[in-house]
Amino acid sequence: QVQLVESGGGLVQAGGSLRLSCVASGRSFSTSAMGWFRQAPGKEREFVAEIRWSGGSTSYKDSVKGRFTVSRDNAKNTVYLQMNSLKPEDTAIYYCAARGGVTGTYVFWGPGTQVTVSS
Repeated sequence: QVQLVESGGGLVQAGGSLRLSCVASGRSFSTSAMGWFRQAPGKEREFVAEIRWSGGSTSYKDSVKGRFTVSRDNAKNTVYLQMNSLKPEDTAIYYCAARGGVTGTYVFWGPGTQVTVSS
């Protein structure tokens, strides 16, 4: 059984920073990539960032490029999302996810952590 647990969310003023962490656990945990998604009230869940587990290549949603940085610590099965220059429109529940299974799609999800950016 794979479990993902996020932490680091909270309330911050516009222009501030937060760092999210996600720890993966489970004896059989193995993944090709981990990512961050978010869901704002009344909106669909959207992709934010991804990092490949081997090699560390990254990809980002256009609106967060230059402000967010995704990183990982393979030894700790942990992925991070450093969020700088936060804007009110970044307010959402942020979810950590890991690719897995035969199709390599995102199959493991954390419960989410709330990020609220005040103007």
